Amino acid sequence: MSADHGKAEGLVAEHGTAPGKAAGHGHGHGHGVSADADRKLLGGALALILAFMAAEVIVGFAAGSLALITDAAHMLTDAAAIALALIAIRLSARPPAGGYTYGLKRVEILSAQANGITLLLLAAFFVYESVNRMIHPPEVQGALVLITGVVGIVVNLIATWLISKANRSSLNVEGAFQHILNDLFAFVATAIAGLVVLLTGFARADAIAALIVAALMLKAGIGLVRDSGRIFLEAAPAGIDPAVVGAELCAVPGVVEVHDLHVWEITSGEPAASAHILVSEGLDCHLIRSQIETLLADRHHLTHSTLQVDHASGDVHDAHCSDAHGVVHRPVEITGAGTAPDQAIPSH
Repeated sequence: MSADHGKAEGLVAEHGTAPGKAAGHGHGHGHGVSADADRKLLGGALALILAFMAAEVIVGFAAGSLALITDAAHMLTDAAAIALALIAIRLSARPPAGGYTYGLKRVEILSAQANGITLLLLAAFFVYESVNRMIHPPEVQGALVLITGVVGIVVNLIATWLISKANRSSLNVEGAFQHILNDLFAFVATAIAGLVVLLTGFARADAIAALIVAALMLKAGIGLVRDSGRIFLEAAPAGIDPAVVGAELCAVPGVVEVHDLHVWEITSGEPAASAHILVSEGLDCHLIRSQIETLLADRHHLTHSTLQVDHASGDVHDAHCSDAHGVVHRPVEITGAGTAPDQAIPSH
């Protein structure tokens, strides 16, 4: 088999399709919950939150309570997060078209990042307000705060339960979930603070509770921004080390070099990989590619792979190594003293 023929075989193997396998390779990316189910669950949570928010605004103005109106504003951000998640689900479900070869799947990651940034901004605002109220504690109506907090707990428990049934492996859904979960914590803290104020008159309890909630929001926001940022920067998915993957591919019999190895996530829960693999002259490129696909799927759940497999002729080697991206992986050599270190080296 010639080097050119091996190259052609590798190029035809789009998405890792090997002879004997159906074209398309069946990249199942389901997470056990359909997009329609996600929309229904998120829609139910959105309706519940909007109804309670409207009631809270009415009670807040009737009672002249700034605290209740502020809580309603917080719930408005929850509603916006869920609405953004619903829009992202609908857009990401559109098939690839034109220049968007992956479709609009990463709209979900934009939504997750927006939710994370919103949580961080809200956390900063609540820290500022809490410190201000610690210094100058306002008059707090403990009974009204307690009642509203208890009702808010019930509403947010139902909303949290609804969203927890959706596909939380999606950062988009997780972002909405974190908003609602933090709102639940906020109402728990509000109810406790209202009880303390009612029983003891200690008005600063409200500010202390807000600081605790702000810390939880900060933690959730940092996690969402970090995870969505890794996907935008096309970093390897958490739990997958490209150096380890490269070493494993080089351990496949017949492989003499692996370069241009890339591992990334198209969107949350959809990892992908691509690589250029050189094998010894005279070996079956299709067979080796099939073995590598199986390895990637079984060990790393990388079922979406695009592999170019060539014979390691001098011409092919020189042409590709001159501008290879990242590390060049080569099999370890066995010496008399044992196994040599990994031969992965930086590309030229």
